[in-house]
Amino acid sequence: MPVGLIILAAFILVPTIEIFLFVEVGSEIGAIPTILLTILTAVTGTALLRHQGVSLLMRMRSEMDAGRVPGDELVHGAFIVLAGICLLIPGFFTDAIGLLLFIPAVRTYLGRAMAARVQVHPDVHMHRRYRTDEGVVDLDVEEWSSREPRNPDAPEDGPQRSIGSDRETPWRGDNKS
Repeated sequence: MPVGLIILAAFILVPTIEIFLFVEVGSEIGAIPTILLTILTAVTGTALLRHQGVSLLMRMRSEMDAGRVPGDELVHGAFIVLAGICLLIPGFFTDAIGLLLFIPAVRTYLGRAMAARVQVHPDVHMHRRYRTDEGVVDLDVEEWSSREPRNPDAPEDGPQRSIGSDRETPWRGDNKS
C-alpha cells in the first residue's frame, strides 16, 4: 500500500474515530467528565513521558559508556516520542495508542516487526575524491601553511600588508556611503 494512501487514511480515520469516541463516552458519562478524563490522560501521559524518557536516557548513556551502540534504546526512544505526540493530541483513541507505546514489551514487539521489514542496501562507496580541475592543487591539512598575501605595490623591503586592507568594505562597517 502506498505511503501517501496510508497518510490520507490516517488523516481521515483518526479524527473520525476520535469524534465517535468523544460522542459515545460523553453520552455515557457526560460532557464535563469526558473533558476531565481527556485532561487526566494528558497529565498522566506527560508524567509517563518524563519518567520513561529520563530512564531511557540513563540506559543510553550506560550503553555508550560501555562502548556499545544503544540501538534498542534509540528505537524505544523513537516510540516514546511518538507516544508523547499521541498523548498531546486530544482524544481517547490517540491516548490509547500513546499509553500502549509506553509499555516496553509493545515497543520491543513493534521495533522487531519494523526491523524485519527494513531492507539495508550496503552499496556505499567510501573513497576519497580528489579535485582534478586545471589550476587546482589538492593538499591535505598537513601539506600547507597560511601566510598573509603579499601586497604587490609595497616595496621589496617595506612592511607587508594584506591586499585590500586599506579599502572600504561593507562587511567591516567602515563604508562611508
